[in-house]
Amino acid sequence: MNKEKGLQTLIIAVLAIAILIMSVGFAAYSQTLNINGTATVKSANWKVHFVDTTYAESTGSVQATSKTITDTDVTYTVTLNKPGDFYEFSINVKNSGTIDAKLQSITMSALTAAQAKYLTYKLTYDGTDYNATTTGLSNALNASATKTVKVRVDYVQPESSEDLPASDATVTLTASLDYVQA
Repeated sequence: MNKEKGLQTLIIAVLAIAILIMSVGFAAYSQTLNINGTATVKSANWKVHFVDTTYAESTGSVQATSKTITDTDVTYTVTLNKPGDFYEFSINVKNSGTIDAKLQSITMSALTAAQAKYLTYKLTYDGTDYNATTTGLSNALNASATKTVKVRVDYVQPESSEDLPASDATVTLTASLDYVQA
């Protein structure tokens, strides 16, 4: 039994020495690689707005009886007295932010069939005319860039004088320019 115990002790000692030798051998063939870096993230902001100082009524246009301009809204009131009268103004849209933008859609109020006989409504954006809601646009407005918007409302002579309004008609006209991140 002593002989067996001595054999077991010898086997345990040999195994312990083998594990120790394998550990040293593994350590000799291992290497750690490190990656270190620094990233600086600059501040970013989003600001697409109307530039109120660029608002200009066109020559020959009737004058607005009132107008209000904020960063995101232009509101006007005009009176068109007779066929041939029109109201037209232009204003710049500026991307003062650091993130590029794109015009995704223009949503415009629709004229009724009766109104369309004596009234036209047009928005020109960067040289392209729109007179109805238009989606799927991809007109870029890069950071620090400016585009011009022109709005025109015309009192036109209909084919038949019966199509003129019988009494004063107040027509609400709206247009929304929807920008998203480019």
